[in-house]
Amino acid sequence: MAEILKVDGLVKRYKELIALDHFSMSVNEGEIFGLLGPNGSGKSTCINCVLSLLEYDKGTITIFGKEMSPKAYDIKSKIGIVPQEVAVYEALTVYENIDFFCGLYIKDKATRAKYVQEAIDFVALNDFVKFKPKKLSGGLKRRLNIACGIAHKPKLIFFDEPTVAVDPQSRNKILEGIEQLRAQGATIVYTSHYMEEVEQLCDRVLIIDKGTTIAEGTIDQLKSMIKKSEIITIETAGLDENTIAAIKDLPSVYSADYDGHVLKVEAGSGKHNVIDIVNILQDKGYKMKKIFSEQPTLNDVFLELTGKSLRDE
Repeated sequence: MAEILKVDGLVKRYKELIALDHFSMSVNEGEIFGLLGPNGSGKSTCINCVLSLLEYDKGTITIFGKEMSPKAYDIKSKIGIVPQEVAVYEALTVYENIDFFCGLYIKDKATRAKYVQEAIDFVALNDFVKFKPKKLSGGLKRRLNIACGIAHKPKLIFFDEPTVAVDPQSRNKILEGIEQLRAQGATIVYTSHYMEEVEQLCDRVLIIDKGTTIAEGTIDQLKSMIKKSEIITIETAGLDENTIAAIKDLPSVYSADYDGHVLKVEAGSGKHNVIDIVNILQDKGYKMKKIFSEQPTLNDVFLELTGKSLRDE
């Protein structure tokens, strides 16, 4: 696939702080690319540099095969941005907002009118075109935010936390819309702290922390990078310390926690993890009610690679 976006060796310093430390990434045409990182990891700095909203100290940024710069208006006209904070004009109606942002790139009135209507149809805001933003719910504002960012039909779209603080129905509509945009030929760069969304949407994911790449690949490839490959949960009563110790001694087990009712075991790769644990419990005479085995989630991967400590905003 053609490479739409290439960031190579990007360095950005804020005095003594290195926000991006020779950071590189590439995004291919037609994919949904997840850019993840804890607060303060450098992902927002990266996006702002890519969009030429920030100057950087070193490195190159290429979009659509051309070097990006603040005056590269031909490139910028093909880029859409849906920011985390709703960025619309309160004094304008829904229609006027979309028309204004589309008009930044599309000057022909007939074409713009067509694009604006298609954007309204896309986010299902036909019943609200005369409303001003203050009269819209949070979910409707998010959909207006998306319409303003995509009305000019960009080829590369950045979505930054587009589903923050919206109800499940609006979230589902937004995620379906992103899939539809990709089906229509757009390439998506997606950031979110909702890992289940990233698992659902993204073809590849890059995790950035402290300004550098710490992991990159498909969801399955990322999951294979961590030691936890199976989580086993068993409901059983009265386990003694010797039994729990015997489970912990199994070669593939690296943690076993028991709360008096549920045993939770985290295990590495092994063909018979569940069977080995069940055999120990049966040999000891314990009765089991429910047994669950599940694979690690992207959230497990993220926490293991970036740590569980709280991060400053």
